[in-house]
Amino acid sequence: MKKIISLAILSLSAAVSLNASADSKIDAGKAAVTKFNCASCHGADFKTPIDPAYPILAGQHKDYLKHALVSYKRGNKASNGRSNPIMEPLAKQLSSQDIENIAAYLHSLPTNLVLRK
Repeated sequence: MKKIISLAILSLSAAVSLNASADSKIDAGKAAVTKFNCASCHGADFKTPIDPAYPILAGQHKDYLKHALVSYKRGNKASNGRSNPIMEPLAKQLSSQDIENIAAYLHSLPTNLVLRK
C-alpha cells in the first residue's frame, strides 16, 4: 500500500513539475517575442500579419515553429535551411532555448487555424 501511495505522490509531483516547466517556457517565450519584436510583422495577436504572405503563428504546432526557426537560423546554404531577408538575421540571434520558448508561447495562443480535421 505504501508503494502505491508513494507512486501516486511521485506521479502527481512530476505532473505539477511538468506544468510549471511548460508555464515558464510560455512566459519566457512571451518575453522573447517581445524582445525580438515578432509582432511587428506577424501582428499583435499573431493571427493578423501585416502582409498576407506572412504566416499566422498563433496556435501553430510547436514542432513546426521550432523547425522553421532552426531552418531560418541555418540559412539556405545549409541543408534543410530557409532563406528570408527578414527572418534569417533575426533567427541567427536566437538560442536553442529561445526557439523552444517561442514555439511554446506561440503554440499556446488561441487560434482559428484548423489543426485537425
